[in-house]
Amino acid sequence: MSDARAAPAPGADRVVVLVGFMGAGKTTTGRMLAQRLGIPFVDSDHVVTQRTGRTIAEIFADDGEAAFRALEAAVIAELVAGPPVVLSVGGGAVETDATRAALAGVVVVHLHVSFRQALRRVGGDPRRPMLARPDIEQVYRRRDPLYRAVATFTVVTDGGSPTRAVEQIRASLPPQ
Repeated sequence: MSDARAAPAPGADRVVVLVGFMGAGKTTTGRMLAQRLGIPFVDSDHVVTQRTGRTIAEIFADDGEAAFRALEAAVIAELVAGPPVVLSVGGGAVETDATRAALAGVVVVHLHVSFRQALRRVGGDPRRPMLARPDIEQVYRRRDPLYRAVATFTVVTDGGSPTRAVEQIRASLPPQ
């Protein structure tokens, strides 16, 4: 009698990291991709808040952005070390050298969204204090080349559905 087991889905044997600006679809796409690959979905911001017992806004207010970025970088480095997972990282994570170094050894998907589309998707969300920054467009322009620099490949999410993004990601995953 043979032991006929289903082969794992392509990509299920690795860490896949999603980067991009807020509103790019990292959470929605990440959850769908993880389900299709049969591996867990993890949001690095959620892990930071679970471990500290504080919101990101509280960490920023009490300890400053540098302290938050150090916590974030440590969490990301731990998560990319395995086991297999689809990991969504905060939009500003790529601005930290330690995070960019941690991402160097894994598949990184840049979910690209135009600035205008990002604002359409998340504008007015009170849980996104970044939207109140007067220099938000400059932040977008500063981060975009960093997303591209760490990415294994890019998927444009303007005008597309999360399902389409998931299929593009699966089709673009490099062989393991």
